[in-house]
Amino acid sequence: MAKIGIDIRCLAEGRRTGVEEYTLNLLKQLFEIDRKNEYVLFFNSFRSSGADFSWLEKYSNVTLKKFHFPNKLLNFLFWYLDWPKIDRMIGGVDIFFMPNIIFGSVSRKTKLILTIHDLSFERYPQTFSWKRRLWHIFINAKKICRRADKIIAVSGSTKNDLESFYGIPGEKIQIIYSGVADKFRVISRNDEKLVRTKEKYGLPYKFILYLGTIEPRKNIIGIIQAFDQLQKFAEKNDSEEISKYKLVIAGSQGWLSEKIFMEIEKSVHKDKIMAASFIADEDKEYVFNLASLFVYPSFFEGFGFPPLEAMRCGVPVIVSNNSSLPEMVGNSGVLIDPDKPGEIYQAMKEILINRELKEKMSAKGLEQAKNFDWEKTARTFFKVLR
Repeated sequence: MAKIGIDIRCLAEGRRTGVEEYTLNLLKQLFEIDRKNEYVLFFNSFRSSGADFSWLEKYSNVTLKKFHFPNKLLNFLFWYLDWPKIDRMIGGVDIFFMPNIIFGSVSRKTKLILTIHDLSFERYPQTFSWKRRLWHIFINAKKICRRADKIIAVSGSTKNDLESFYGIPGEKIQIIYSGVADKFRVISRNDEKLVRTKEKYGLPYKFILYLGTIEPRKNIIGIIQAFDQLQKFAEKNDSEEISKYKLVIAGSQGWLSEKIFMEIEKSVHKDKIMAASFIADEDKEYVFNLASLFVYPSFFEGFGFPPLEAMRCGVPVIVSNNSSLPEMVGNSGVLIDPDKPGEIYQAMKEILINRELKEKMSAKGLEQAKNFDWEKTARTFFKVLR
C-alpha cells in the first residue's frame, strides 16, 4: 500500500475553471476506483475558503490536511529557500501529485507527478498581463518539469510543447486526455429548466454561442467579424432564416476584455450581439442545449473543455485548426484558420443553412465526445500511480 499526497490548493477559490474542473473530476473518480492506497490532500488558505470538501467524507482512505499560511509568504519560502517540503508537512508520502504548475517543494526521495495543461504562457506571452508573465518567470515551470519524475500532458499538443520548449524526454511524458462531466448531455426540449435558463439570462430564441473566458487569446473579435459577414449575407440575399440568428458571447471577463466590448460597439449589427457575463456552473449544460451552433476559434488551447461540452449537448461546433483542438474534435466539427474571419463566417453559414449537415455534425459530435470520460481518465492515471 502506498501513501500518496495531492496538492489541492487550486480549489481554494471555489470556482470551476479548467484546472479546478480537472482536479475535482479526476480525484472524485480516482477515490472511487482506489479504496486501498492512502491519500493525503494538501490545502492552504490564509482566509476562509469557499471550497466545499464535504464530498471527501465518504472515503476512509482520504485525509485532508489544512494549513493557514499567507500564500505570498509560503510561495516566497518555496521560491527562495526551496522549503518547507510539502511531503513532510503532511506526514511523509511515497508519491506527490501536483495537478497544475504552482509554487512548491518536495523532498528528492518523494516521487513527483505533475500535470501540465498547456504552455500558452511560453507560446503566447503577449496574451498575459505583466503580473501573470512575472509569475510564470518566478515559478520557473521548466525547472519544475525537469524535477518531476512523471509528467501528465492533457493532449499530444502539450506533450510536443514540453519536448520542444523544455527539452523534456518523451518517455517521461504520458498523454492522458481529460474527461467531460456527465451533466453535459442532450436535454429534452420539454425540460422546464431550459425555459427558466433562457429567461434567467435573457437569451434569444435562435443564437450562435461562444462560452469561455472573454480575452484576446480566444479570438472573440474574429467571431464578431464573422458574424457581421453572416448578417451582411442575410441582408444581401434577403435570408430571413439567417437574419433570425443572434450572437451570444458568454463567460467571465479576462485580461484586455475591454477591446472585445469595443469591437461589439463598433459592429453595425451590435443590436444582434449579446454579452452575457458570468454563466453559473449549474446552468451551462442548459445554455449549450439552447444554442444552435457553438464557435470556439481560439488561437491556442492545451485541451479545450467548451467544444467537447457543446458536443456532448448535441451542438455542432466550429473550432480552430491549431494546438489541441483537432485532437479533441477530430472530424466531428468544422476546423477553421483562426486568423481568417472569412472562414469562420463560411462555416457558420454552411451549418445554419444546411440542416442535413447540421444534424450529421450533431450526431458525430455526440459520438466523438464519448471518448472523453473522467472514469477512463482516472483509470489511466491510476496505472501511472501503480
